[in-house]
Amino acid sequence: MRGQASSGTTLALVAGEVSGDLLASRLMAGLKPRLPDVRFTGIGGPRMLEQGLASDVPMDTLTVRGLLPVLLRYRELKGIQNQLRDRLIAERPAAFIGADYPGFNLGLEEQLRAAGIPTVHFVGPQIWAWRGGRIKKIQRAVSHMLVIFPFEQELYEQAGVPVTYIGHPLAETIPMVPDVAGGRRALGLPEEATVVTVMPGSRMSEIKYLTEPYLATVKLLAARDPLLHFVAPMAGERQKAAFRQIAARAGLQDVPLTLVDGRSHDCIAAADAVLAASGTATLEVALFKKPMVIAYKVMQAEWLLIRNMGYLPWIGLPNILAREFVVPEFLQHAATPQVLADAVWFQLTDENNRKRLRQRFTDMHHGLLRDSASKSADAVLQVIGK
Repeated sequence: MRGQASSGTTLALVAGEVSGDLLASRLMAGLKPRLPDVRFTGIGGPRMLEQGLASDVPMDTLTVRGLLPVLLRYRELKGIQNQLRDRLIAERPAAFIGADYPGFNLGLEEQLRAAGIPTVHFVGPQIWAWRGGRIKKIQRAVSHMLVIFPFEQELYEQAGVPVTYIGHPLAETIPMVPDVAGGRRALGLPEEATVVTVMPGSRMSEIKYLTEPYLATVKLLAARDPLLHFVAPMAGERQKAAFRQIAARAGLQDVPLTLVDGRSHDCIAAADAVLAASGTATLEVALFKKPMVIAYKVMQAEWLLIRNMGYLPWIGLPNILAREFVVPEFLQHAATPQVLADAVWFQLTDENNRKRLRQRFTDMHHGLLRDSASKSADAVLQVIGK
């Protein structure tokens, strides 16, 4: 039987992507010693299931990115949201915790909070970069916001939303000094090699639009220095198969790039420089203190819709945190193989730049380092009065 047991506390959680699953699972791990009889319900992935979540549907059911794919599945996703809303309003958990995934979670939180259920949102939506008008919905939907970047706290305080800065969990899991030799051993690379790691993203849309320009970039770099080693972590078999199909269609199947199943942190640790899509991967690269080039492409119709929606001149998290272009970004038509190859070569060979980036990224790491599981658990306990 789901719901709140007479002798325990029930918390509802929803994550819709791998990053949210990781964040929520760490929160759950932080809560369990403080609430030994806690019960977790909602929707989540394998890490949340390991912490004891009873999930209504597989998390993969919710995992969809991009404006057009979301519109195509709107009725299905809305149906899942409505069913979960009705169940939670009937069962009255002590609180609802939305782990990222704001398009789904904020709407659910608004309805639950209106019904008297406290709501916590884990990882503030990027109102500082996109759709700043969303703050009004957050004010209605969220009882308490947990943020992972230090500059976000002031933004939510100014908007009157109770907020706690908990630090970024990745800053706890990535070592302050990366083990380069260990990463290379794990991948079977020579310790003295010069390594370029290529990260075209985990979403199928990223694989679709980034595979060809990234491979063409590798081809140019390999021609410039045949001794370079190139590795690319693949998020799964589906992504790897799509990557290979696109490479074959483009005539780039013979590019000297080794595909690695998962193990993205080994691939980053081993690298001398990284070519990365936008997103959390860019922060991971920064925390590993690696020079990088950020390049991103989307469907042309989507680009025309979003190109003027951003409030900031940066898309990469290291640049957003630094408030300047500490690493280069190339978007859409600007992300040509020749431009990317020249930029990666600079990151490989300019020692003054490499030294500067190591220091900037070390300072960034210290700024993001907190006991996130404990701080987020403290905030949830405050919300539920425990």
